[in-house]
Amino acid sequence: MSDPSPGKTLPVEEIHWLSLIAALAAVTTVGIAIGLGVPLLSIMMEKRGISSTLIGLNSTVAGLASMVAASFTTRLAHRFGVAPVMVFSVFMAALPALGFYFVDNFWLWFPLRIVFQSGITILFVLSEFWINATAPSHRRGLVFGIYGTVLSLGFATGPLLFSILGSEGILPFAVGAGIITLAAIPIIIARRESPIIHEMPEMHFLRYVFMVPMATAAVFVFGAVEYGGLSLFPVYGTRMGFTESQAALLLTIMGVGNLIFQIPLGLLSDHMRDRRKLLIALTVIGFVGALSLPWLALHWATLAVVLLLFGGIVSGLYTIGLSHLGSRLHGPELAAANAAFVFCYALGTVAGPQVIGTSMDLFGNQGFAWSIAGFFGLYILLSLLRLVYNPKRA
Repeated sequence: MSDPSPGKTLPVEEIHWLSLIAALAAVTTVGIAIGLGVPLLSIMMEKRGISSTLIGLNSTVAGLASMVAASFTTRLAHRFGVAPVMVFSVFMAALPALGFYFVDNFWLWFPLRIVFQSGITILFVLSEFWINATAPSHRRGLVFGIYGTVLSLGFATGPLLFSILGSEGILPFAVGAGIITLAAIPIIIARRESPIIHEMPEMHFLRYVFMVPMATAAVFVFGAVEYGGLSLFPVYGTRMGFTESQAALLLTIMGVGNLIFQIPLGLLSDHMRDRRKLLIALTVIGFVGALSLPWLALHWATLAVVLLLFGGIVSGLYTIGLSHLGSRLHGPELAAANAAFVFCYALGTVAGPQVIGTSMDLFGNQGFAWSIAGFFGLYILLSLLRLVYNPKRA
């Protein structure tokens, strides 16, 4: 991986703050766009009488768009440059974000969702690549801690904006589109420091999914639980008797948990010789917490406290998984692996909303908790099998 300055291939020794700010602005946009847009669209569809399965299907299409976009993002950046592609993707996401308000036909929301999610994914992949290029090896933990915190701040801000703005009128859509557009400013300012992809990796990026499976499986579960939960928790909460504002506030509290646990969990993982054990511990806690949701949901305050912790646990899967990935791979391989990492996240966003939505239709409102517990249980099972049958490679 090259230095952010053009023409240099030496390892980065100092943090390039202008580059870091530009990349973090893009990451913040990703968080806010998802945190505001996903529950907003879900509530709009619920108000129109759309079934949970179709709501989940609409979110699934977004995940499929992410998978496709992640597969060619590196090639686009190699050909046209990182900063120009990122600026283009900003407007690629902003225009559909506003367009949802003007389009009443539900089926037309599918192509809008594809364009919107593709733009967000390109920003996601290239901002992470830019951050990797900006981070010196001896301060990578600090940079990833800042990255995770800022991303979580975006996820927390999105539902908070939703709780304030509501779902009526053009205002929430205009605010979302405006925030996305603002991300172009720091990218343009720092465009001369954007990293250069001099050559494409020799292997297809999908090969890297299986090189560090404990990391890629963790981000798959993160994508399924985080995106599926964001998509359908407003529906789950309102069906449990909470108001729309209360449900959105619970999402905000979970986002705060994402925010405050990022750096502590990252520092904890830096002091652990085997990060696999921490990943498994987090999934066990998440599994137990998900199964207890039906009882916790009877009391809003108790549920709020648990969701605060739950948010930290879920976000830890991403941060620690990314840290594990960075410790195993370096240079151009890390860039390709990062695309695979985002691909697995997108795969999770495909599975999560569809499985959770269908589960709610089949088993009632409690299908929400059971399906989330199932994703955690799947990771625990896969991790234990890998530790038993291939302990050294694991």
